Amino acid sequence: MEQEELNEVEIEDEYAEAEAGPIPVSKLEECGISANDIKKLVAEGYHTVESIAYTPKKQLLVIKGISEAKADKILMEATKLVPMGFTTATEFHQRRADMISITTGSKELDTLLGGGLETGSITEIFGEFRTGKTQLCHTLAVTCQLPLDMGGGEGKCLYIDTEGTFRPERLLAVAERYGLNGEEVLDNVAYARAYNSDHQSTLLIQASAMMAEQRYSLLIVDSATALYRTDFSGRGELSARQMHLARFLRTLLRLADVFGVAVVITNQVVAQVDGAAMFAADPKKPIGGNIMAHASTTRLYLRKGRGETRICKIYDSPCLPESEAVFAINADGIGDAKE
Repeated sequence: MEQEELNEVEIEDEYAEAEAGPIPVSKLEECGISANDIKKLVAEGYHTVESIAYTPKKQLLVIKGISEAKADKILMEATKLVPMGFTTATEFHQRRADMISITTGSKELDTLLGGGLETGSITEIFGEFRTGKTQLCHTLAVTCQLPLDMGGGEGKCLYIDTEGTFRPERLLAVAERYGLNGEEVLDNVAYARAYNSDHQSTLLIQASAMMAEQRYSLLIVDSATALYRTDFSGRGELSARQMHLARFLRTLLRLADVFGVAVVITNQVVAQVDGAAMFAADPKKPIGGNIMAHASTTRLYLRKGRGETRICKIYDSPCLPESEAVFAINADGIGDAKE
């Protein structure tokens, strides 16, 4: 009898482990999907059962060799493994309570954000040049590696850089502040430079493959919109730009959903030149329009303060009030402003 109970505990432990992370796509082989079809799915960037379950059928039909009957079968088996129905608000509230928050390095900023940067969602940081967007990204690339009790995410970081502003030296300075091994910190950051908007999207397919193999807690895209401003120009290409950007942001959201990583994107601002700008206290707005606004869960607006201080304002959030916090850009990353 004791042996039976032990076996049950082992099975429960295994189940809990499987529950903890996304299900690898190879699991579908046990459900009667051929190894050849699984290879085709992996080649298109579907490395987990969740990523398939969250995908519209028409996107699977685009894959060469996947017929309508196959797509139906794959989706049917994927949705059996991934819970996608209704749940009570109590259960959802419990899941929210268990969410990890990653520290920004500044106590004031963490308090403003309700504990830090939320995992499983997209946080957009926008502001003029020299407001600390990239500096905040560099600090987060290190703090996401900290243990949970220190406000970290105990995971690696993926960093997509579109403007060539990534500097490993900054990471070493932040690592020293937290007493971390500099070499290990750099090894835990996977860096890629994106050269055009198509390349930027392709990198997300590689990112999903890497996340399926190892524990990542943060994905940074600095900046998400810079290449769109140059690759698409004028009103004639506005519709194509917004469609491409929407697809990119949709993929980011899927990565946040599937892998539970915190996604941080930086965005540039544009000066408003219409009549409304005359009455606005600060006539700058983030680029990307409504598509960008709807994709981001939390939007943070950074602006310059006195000296090295910066002000962060909650521009939009489903649960945080519209308030502000002052932080500083120090030699060892983002911190609190000295009185």
